[in-house]
Amino acid sequence: MKLVSYKLKGKPGSFRVGFMLGEKVIDLQEAYCQLLLSRQETDLSNRIENVLPSDPTHFFAAGNQVIDNAKEAYIYAKTNSTEGFSLNQEEILLSTPIPVPAKIICVGKNYAEHAVEMQSDVPEFPVLFAKFSNALIGPEDVIEKRNVTQKLDYEAELTVVIGKEASQVKKEDALDYIAGYTIGNDISARDLQKRTPQWLQGKTLDKSTPVGPWIVTADEVGDPGNLSIRSTVNGEERQSSNTNKLIFDIPFLIEFISNLITLKPGDIILTGTPNGVGMAMDPPRFLKDGDVVQIEVEKIGKLKNKVMGRY
Repeated sequence: MKLVSYKLKGKPGSFRVGFMLGEKVIDLQEAYCQLLLSRQETDLSNRIENVLPSDPTHFFAAGNQVIDNAKEAYIYAKTNSTEGFSLNQEEILLSTPIPVPAKIICVGKNYAEHAVEMQSDVPEFPVLFAKFSNALIGPEDVIEKRNVTQKLDYEAELTVVIGKEASQVKKEDALDYIAGYTIGNDISARDLQKRTPQWLQGKTLDKSTPVGPWIVTADEVGDPGNLSIRSTVNGEERQSSNTNKLIFDIPFLIEFISNLITLKPGDIILTGTPNGVGMAMDPPRFLKDGDVVQIEVEKIGKLKNKVMGRY
């Protein structure tokens, strides 16, 4: 199931949770209401928001239980009429699936070839840093390139969404704590990132980090350790790899992070980028106004954003 955050174009209102059914977006709460009505359950007003929050951040913060409820609605919608709550994609605007996650944890230098191209040793332990929600944008937003940086770079990343509280998790159990997966583009201002030992200032600029276009539930992805991942800029392939080349795989990362930080439902982890970034090219090729960056991850989809200068 592909879960999205959407709203109607040109109309007031908040983003709501929906799911993809073919090429259409189905409102999740409306589908679930129809499911309950089919079961002759009519006392919905006091139940639906608790069982299935419409706000995307609240929905994913509620964890795997609400995702199980969402799957019921999805199964129902596949075999019943969705008239009245089915929307064409041109009618809607998609946001990043979780607009305000409590934690955005990123992993640096997690592909050996990327570490080498950045003239760095292969790390002995995961290199962790953070982003904040001010940086997040959705699949229909532009990546803002501000005059504070002249070296804006792309990074294709498989992104993990946590589905239940995780503290001191063992790696053999780690996949049970995942709600789903999405795509991240860890846009980096290399000149800001490299001017101090700490990377934060180059990693979390306003409106710089696309995540989306949806979250694919973990049951549909299966093994996250063998997914092709690639990026293009203006149609030219820049990165092409596979998550089987991660230095620290996803179960290890969840074990490692959860022994330091309690992970909560709705937290996201950007797991690292393969080689082929613009900074490592000869000469370096950084993003410029008008460039179009597309990230593709097997079993998840494509995330495409345009770069726009802000001066």
